[in-house]
Order: sequence, then structure tokens, then C-alpha cells
Amino acid sequence: MKGLEGIKEAVLKFIRGSDSYEKAVESFIKELQKTLIRADVSIRLVISLTKKIRERALKEEPPPGVTRRDWFIKVVYDCLADFFGGDKEPSIYPPKQPYTMMLIGIQGSGKTTTAAKIAYFYKKHGYRPGLISADTYRPAAYQQLEQLGRIIGAPVYGEPRSKDPIGIVIRGVKTLVSKGCNLIIVDTAGRHGYGSEQALLEEMKAIANALKPDEVVLVIDATMGQKAYDLAKRFHEYTPVGSIVLAKFDGSAKGGGALSAVAATGAIIKFIGIGEKVHEIEIFNPRRFVSRLLGLGDLESLLEKLKSIEEHEALQKRLEKALTSGRLSLVDIYAQIQAMKKLGPLSKILQMIPGLSILPISDEQLRISEKLMDKWVAIINSMTYEELKNPKIIDRRRMKRIALGSGTSIEDVESLLKYYETVNRMLKEVKRKKTLLTRLGIRGLGM
Repeated sequence: MKGLEGIKEAVLKFIRGSDSYEKAVESFIKELQKTLIRADVSIRLVISLTKKIRERALKEEPPPGVTRRDWFIKVVYDCLADFFGGDKEPSIYPPKQPYTMMLIGIQGSGKTTTAAKIAYFYKKHGYRPGLISADTYRPAAYQQLEQLGRIIGAPVYGEPRSKDPIGIVIRGVKTLVSKGCNLIIVDTAGRHGYGSEQALLEEMKAIANALKPDEVVLVIDATMGQKAYDLAKRFHEYTPVGSIVLAKFDGSAKGGGALSAVAATGAIIKFIGIGEKVHEIEIFNPRRFVSRLLGLGDLESLLEKLKSIEEHEALQKRLEKALTSGRLSLVDIYAQIQAMKKLGPLSKILQMIPGLSILPISDEQLRISEKLMDKWVAIINSMTYEELKNPKIIDRRRMKRIALGSGTSIEDVESLLKYYETVNRMLKEVKRKKTLLTRLGIRGLGM
């Protein structure tokens, strides 16, 4: 078992289990403890975390209308999220200028690409980043960073023939600052030329002592599990880590090394890389990360979208009813269309909800153009109450009347009814798989 993937498995086992609540809680906690210990998380942290989960799960009463099993998933979610910072997002914007960031990590962690991603992120926020290639061992390290620098439009300093990383960094900072850069990102080596890990750590320490960076950033491969704790601990002892970037977090990776790295360094996770492209980086959000870790879907992104519109409460209630009953009415679709421009395509909204990604429903099937939205609103407004309640009675004659009354065509009416059938077929499938509300485990979303 790698990293923290066992947590998701334990959650699924808890949801599907038939044991009593108390027995299921104890079984989950044992699995959680095993998983955390395998990931080299300290025993003290494991005991503290699981004790908090057990106390809340067994002593606190869930809100009215929420089952104890639903409540337990919420408790696990909250406790893990609190460990990673809870509702606090990391401090992103440099308190001074120029500001230097020194990236450290082993070869293959994605350090060079991460350096370019961070530069891209800050450039989008008005900074003038510059990059320094201080890796004097890996062939073409400078060329790779220079190529990435051209893509994002950031200057890159390097001396490909030099074997003096400290000199490169000192001269690089001076050169880039003279060019107007106010954020300097140093990409260091991930291995030493003599193959010695100790020599690499000594080199990182020497660079840090000479540069005196404003921030040391440890880049961790998201797929790393048991090795993460020792790796982070060793780097932290030589160059105190101020923040962590979780690289290669691309859907298949579950962030196995994240908790261990945080435990070993006491540093915060600042960014996560969510793909290979330079723009695929996002600010670390503890609750969003834990949702992904537990397999609950990207709940926070959905919540942010829902909060952004005034009518979110009415829409939430409609979706809650539809997801519970497995049926969406034409009136529900009307409300959905009215809010669609603010929420985005229905397919994108539903993809954020756990369980829907496994269904054979394509984006095209659920995509509605703005022009078609206007037509469908007019069509629904032209229907009788009986037709809205039971669309199956709409035959060719009724379609013709509705089309004439709405200023549309029979084909437009047919397209609405086809969409209605597609959505309801999907919802029935979801209901058969598993009740989404139970898997979400967070009733505050209203879904």
C-alpha cells in the first residue's frame, strides 16, 4: 500500500459495511492508524489524530436528519482538514521585494517544471519572476529551464559549463534583479555528481548559507509514500523548509507523502501541481485536498460556485431532491438553465460530485449552448402544467402547439425532451450505484 491511499479504502469499507456503528468506527480507526504508520507518520501524531476522531465520532450527536455514518465521514474530513490547516490558506504573496525562493528536492520530483509553474503563477499576479538554474549535474538542466522560461516569458540565468552552483546563484540573483525581476526562483540539483546523498545535502546547505533565501521550498512527488517522511526530515535538518509543493498531483496520485512531509517539517503545503503544463498549478486548499484524498470529489470547488450566485439555495434544494429521488423535472431543468450561465455547464457541476465520473455520459450530451438555453426557456414557458408534470404525454400534436407558442421548431422541442431523458437516465444510474448524499458526508453543501 502506498502513502495514504488506504484512507480512501477504509472510508469505502466503512460506508459499505454492515457492522454496528461503534464497531465500524473502531475498525476504521485501526485501518487509519495502520495506513499512517506505514506512511512513516510519527506515532504521537497518529495517536493524537485518531483519538480526536474517535472522541468526536462516539460522543458528538449528529445534526437532525443526518445519520451517524454520514456524520462520521464529516468528522474524519474535518479532523484531517484541520491537520493540513483547516480553513486557512497559505500565505502566497511575498512580504518584500525582491523575494528569493530556493527549491529543493530529489531528482525526478518535478522540481524544474515546478519552478516554471511558480514563476507562471506569480507573473499572472503581477510579479516579474526570474529563474536560476543551479543544477550543475543533470545534463540539459539549464536548457530545460530556459525552454520553460521562454514559454512563460520569464528570464532564466544559468552557466551550463560551470560547476560552481553557489557562484551561479549569487551572480544570477544580481543579474536578474538588475533586469527588474522582483521574484527570484532558484532551481537546485536533485542529485550530486558523486552519487552521494550526503554531498547533495551539504551542497543545499552551502547554497542556502550563501544565498540566505527568503523561503526554502521542498518539492515532493505526490506519488511518494513511505520515503516522504525521511526525505523531508533530512532536507529540513540541512535547509529549514518554509513551504512544500506537492508535484504531479494529477488524479492518479493521492498525495501519499503530503501528511508525512508536513509532519516531518512543520511546514505548510503552498501549491499543488495538477498536470504537466506550466499553468497547471493551484494554491493548496486543505479541505479540497482532503476531499480528493478521501475520494469525496472536489466539494469545495462546487461550494465556491454555488456561493457565487444569489439563487444557490433554491437550486441546491432542487438538486438535493433530484439526487435523492433519482429524477429531475422540467421545472428543475428550467431553474438549472436560468442559473447555468453563472454556474457553468451542468456536466462540469455534476463532475464535481463523487460517483458521476464513472458514468458513461459525455460532456457533449450535457452541454447546452446559450442560444439553445433561450429556446428551451421559451418552450417550457409554453407548456401546460400537465405537460410539465408528465412530459411523456407530449406527442407530435402537442409539440407543434408548443413550438408555435414559443416561436421555436418541433426539433427544438424534441431536443429539450431528449436532454430531459438523458439527465434522468443518469440520475437513476447514480441512485442505483450509491446515494450521493451518504458519499459526500457533508450536509452543509445542501446536496
